[in-house]
Formats: sequence, C-alpha cells, structure tokens
Amino acid sequence: MSFNVALSGLNAARSNLSATGNNIANVNTTGFKGSRAEFADIFAASSSGINLNQVGSGVRLSGMDQQFSQGAIEFTDNSLDLAINGDGFFTLSDGGQRVYSRAGAFGLDRDGFIENSSGHRLLAHPPNGQGGFNAGSLGEIRITNEDNPPAATTRMTIGANLPSITEPPPNATFAPDDINSFSHTTSMTVYDSLGAAQVATLYFVKAPVNNEWTVHSYVDGQQVSAPAGDALVFGDDGQLQQPANQQLALPGFNLGNGAQDQALTLDLSEMTQFANGFSTQTLQQDGFTTGRLVGVEISQDGVLFARYTNGQAEPLGQISLTQFSNPQGLQQLGNTAWAESFESGQPVVGTANSSSFGQIQAGALESSNVNLSEQLVNMIVAQRNFQANAQMIQTEDQVMQTVINIR
Repeated sequence: MSFNVALSGLNAARSNLSATGNNIANVNTTGFKGSRAEFADIFAASSSGINLNQVGSGVRLSGMDQQFSQGAIEFTDNSLDLAINGDGFFTLSDGGQRVYSRAGAFGLDRDGFIENSSGHRLLAHPPNGQGGFNAGSLGEIRITNEDNPPAATTRMTIGANLPSITEPPPNATFAPDDINSFSHTTSMTVYDSLGAAQVATLYFVKAPVNNEWTVHSYVDGQQVSAPAGDALVFGDDGQLQQPANQQLALPGFNLGNGAQDQALTLDLSEMTQFANGFSTQTLQQDGFTTGRLVGVEISQDGVLFARYTNGQAEPLGQISLTQFSNPQGLQQLGNTAWAESFESGQPVVGTANSSSFGQIQAGALESSNVNLSEQLVNMIVAQRNFQANAQMIQTEDQVMQTVINIR
C-alpha cells in the first residue's frame, strides 16, 4: 500500500511540475493566464464504517485552477494593440464560433477585418445611425481605404468686433473691388457638395446712423446676400440686436460647377461693436472636403474611429467585451483563447468602461500574469516533493527486501 501512496505523490509532484513548467514557458505570452495545480487527499472508507486508525491512501490531482488576475499593461506603437484594464474578455469570431481572449495583439487581414494571429476576428456593436451603437447586434469590424465623402457647408459662425468709432466709407455705392466702399472685410474657406473649397468673403459697411452696419456676403466672387446687403444693428452696450435671432439665412445659390444648390446660415451671435479696433476671434464652418484614411483610434470605451485627412472621425463600432460568472470554468482552447462551458456560466455581453467591465487601452498589450520568481520557488518545492516521494519508494523497497530476507 505504501508503494501506491508514494506513487500517487510522484504523480502529484509531476503534475505540479507540469503546471509550473507551462507557466514559466508562457511568461512572455501576451494575455496568458497562469494555472495552479490543486490536490486532494485520497481516503478509502471501509464499508464497515469509520476506522479511526486508518491511514490515507495518497493524493490525487483535483484540478488545474486558472488564475485570471490582471497582467501588467505594456505600451506599444501599434494602434490596434489593445489591452483590457479590468474585467472582461475580447469577443472574437472563429469562423462564426464565439471564442474569448485577453490577448489584444490585433492587425488587419487582406480584406480589412481586424483579427489576431490565429485568424479570430474582433466583434463589435455596429453604429445605429443615430450617434450610438446597436447593443443587440455583434459584427466583425472592417476598415477600408475608401474616401470619406465631403459635406457641403451649411453654417458659418463669425465672431468679430466692428469698431464703434468707424466712419462710413467715402464711396456710398458698395463694390467688392473698391476698398473705399466698405469698412472691413474677412474671409474663410467653405465647401460645396463635391468637396471643392470656395472662399466666402464678408464685407462690413458702416452706415451713417450710429450702431448700424450692412454686411455683404460673397462666395467665390458671387454675391449670395441680398443686393443691398443685410442690416446689422447693435445696442448701446455693443451687443448685436438685429437680426433678432442673431442668424442670417442667405438665399440659396449655385456656383455653376456641378455641385448642388447651396444655402448658408450666418451665425452672428459672437459679433460685437466696441470702441477698440477691428478684430476677428472666430471663423468656423461645418463643411469639409473629401478625406483619405490616415489611421484608426480607439477610446477607453472601446469605440473605434477611422481618422481622415479632412479632420473627420467616423465611428466604425464599439468593441464588445464579455464576462462570465465563473471564468475559471472556461474551456481552454490554446492560442490564449477560451470557450464557454457549463461550468463558466452564460456569457454577459457589454462594453468597456461600463458596469463592471474594464477599460480598453489602445496601443498597449496585457502581458502574462505569471510571476516568474514565484514559479521558480514552486518548481523547487515540486522537485523536492518528487524526490521525497521517490525516496519513500526506495525506503519501502528496502523494508520489503528486509522482510523477504528474514529466515
């Protein structure tokens, strides 16, 4: 019986060494989670009841417990490298089958899908077209090199100060090419529906009446305001009073270049008339030209944006994270991937930085959570256990030999 007990001890020590060796071998594996060998004693109860003098029958391996503690976050130069700081797993598709991983070393395949080195594609919630994401749907993320389409300018915001001490211009008849027919001017770039840049110019003419001005609006040399211009009236506190809503809706116009008819609204809410000189603080517009893809950006909430040369950022999806009530029960698949099992419980799908889910750190990877020093100590302990059990077998053999030699 002692041989069997010592043999079980050898097997237990060997299992412990195997778990320790696997942990050490994967100390540099991204997203790897170490395992711990757990043991239980063997006790054979007799059918006649409890024998208080009975000795145990050895040890057995009761399980390999996966350790899902947080690994260190290491920063990289790859924008598609992702690390989860907190709870959750990346949700991946393995040919349509859901798998889960903490390893976030992603890249693009030849079709533009985001995947890892094992060919598992990253899943995300698609945009819903209303500025949010469809939480009830999951799809593969694809990044293409298609141009970002242009958008025509519809609104211009002008913030400027018109000096209250300005005298009316010498020439009473306004002409954009006559500098003596207007008091001040400013310009900005706007865009038509084809993305072509046009120059919008505003000419401010001081009226003979105090606190009154006229603004003439031109786009690409074409007058788009009323022929006589639009009136601006300021109060004695220097704030704009007319138009009452501080907005000027210009009539629609066509530049004759194949673009759609365009209508502009001037936001003059930041216009003032103080005694100091003419100055321009704000010139903004909401249009943009065609853009080429320059890269991707991922927020801590897991929202993936495509960045374009025109300054636009298009959301492509929000990366999905998954949690389990018992992650130790997940089925290991290799390649730092896990699958759902009965012991793990049902998957809970969510997004980063919400509820109990962790944050996503872009340009970083989660390293293995294996503590090398601790594993080396475990290796020494397991080795001594193995040697001790081997010595036990040798001692038992000597005892048996002594008994055999009795005459």
